[in-house]
This record gives sequence, C-alpha cells and structure tokens, in this order.
Amino acid sequence: MSSKRAVKTIVSSIQKLYPRALADSSWDNTGLLLECPLDTEPEKEKLNVLLTIDLTTSVVDEAIRNNSGVVMAYHPFIFRGLKSITQSDSQQRSLLRLARAGISVYCPHTAVDAAVGGVNDFLIDVVSLGKENEASREVCQPVDGVQGQEGAGMGRVVRLKEPITFSELLKRVKTGLGLKHVQVALTEKHENPEAKISSVAVCAGSGASVLRGVDADVHFTGELGHHEALGLIENGTSAIVCGHSNTERGYLKTFQTLLTKELKNQHDGEVEVIISQTDKDPLEIV
Repeated sequence: MSSKRAVKTIVSSIQKLYPRALADSSWDNTGLLLECPLDTEPEKEKLNVLLTIDLTTSVVDEAIRNNSGVVMAYHPFIFRGLKSITQSDSQQRSLLRLARAGISVYCPHTAVDAAVGGVNDFLIDVVSLGKENEASREVCQPVDGVQGQEGAGMGRVVRLKEPITFSELLKRVKTGLGLKHVQVALTEKHENPEAKISSVAVCAGSGASVLRGVDADVHFTGELGHHEALGLIENGTSAIVCGHSNTERGYLKTFQTLLTKELKNQHDGEVEVIISQTDKDPLEIV
C-alpha cells in the first residue's frame, strides 16, 4: 500500500525515464491503469515497487505478500473498455484483489520499447556487446519531438564493425537473455553455423510489423508468424525468435537500477524496487 503522494512520486519517476509520449497511442494502453492509494499521508513512507512483464495471478500474490505499493507491469492488463468487473474473469479478480490491497498498477509498454536506453537498445547491446563494436546503430521507426529522447523510436538495426558467425550470435542471444533454447529460421547461406553476420535488426515482443522491409542479415525478435518467417527466408534474411516476453524480461534489471536511482533522487526515505520471481513466459521449448 502507498499514499497518494508515494504513487505520484513513483509514476512521475517512471514517466521521466520513459515518457508516455513515446508510446504508440494508436493501439497501446499505457499509464496508471489502476490507482488506489491510501487515504492517509504517512510522514515517513517506504516506496515499494514490484517489476513484472505480465500481471498474472502469481504476480498479484507476490505483490500482496511483499506489501508492494505499485506494480510496474510492462504489458497493459486492460486494453479494451470494461462493461463489468466480476469474479468470473481471472484478470478482473486480480484487479479487485489489488484494489482491495491498495496496490496501484502502472503499465509503460511501448514507451519502454521506444526509449533511448530502453528495451530495444538493451537487445542491441546483447548482440554487439557494446557500442565500441558497432559501426552504426539506427532506429527503424523514429519517434520525434520528445524532449531528452532524441534518437528514440521502435526497433533498432546494428551494423557491426567486425562480422561474427551465426553460432556466435546465437551464443550472445542465449547468454544475454538467459535462455537455453531459441527458435531460428535460416536462409541457405546461414545453415552453415560459421556463416558471417554483419547486421542485425531487433524488436522486442512481436516485431514483424516494425521490422517489415528492414534490410539486415538477421531479424531478432520475440514472436514471428509462420508466413512471416517464410517471407524472411525467401528474401535472404534469417531470424532468431526467443518467445514474446523473453525479449523483454531481461531488461527488468536495467529498469530496476534506473528506477531505484530516480526514486532516491525524488524521495527522502527508504526505496525498494524488486523484480518478480514468478513472472515468466507462458510458452516453453521442451
């Protein structure tokens, strides 16, 4: 539980790092989606934030158990208008439980995707192992006009100073995201694991629409349809597909570091930002 002042501090800190103006408002639903602060304003208050990709029942249990004041759920759990809120729907039950517990929920989603230093820059770092190894880093779909976010936008393309083998690229992706297995769609030239890669396009989550038509040796994303994968191969581009939220979850450590620092700058008191231990991608490769 958090006071209105605490919720405001947490929300303003998240929005300073990831301005809502960066989000794709044509379809995305970002911002403070559940607001239920305490009526009182304690003189001394701990700011307690739980970070997750998806707001599942187990994450709600965790938030209540940890006495979180705000949950930062990367994916919005409300997309369309609600005509009723009942116990018959699992997400609505979670909403009611959080409201009763006085826990607010903020969802930044595509604002984090587009931000400079956000999730897509994180994925490029996984590929290149640092800007010193890059000839260039470009945005696929720029988002302009947001102060302090010059160079923001959806998707990224990196061109490496020194080409690497496809097997090395796979190793970097698995290590950077903490995965044992990924899916690949290989062109004939990349069926040789020693084939060289000099350019990689990335987009967290479901990246097919953002990366459509982007010229790169490999497209690296979380989710790709059957015909989209075929289309890439037919046009000479291979793909690495890791599972939708697996391309996003690794960024939570960076989010944790940045948000903790910003909250400590704004709040004269104790701050705790933790990452959910139960949040995980619903699909597994076995």
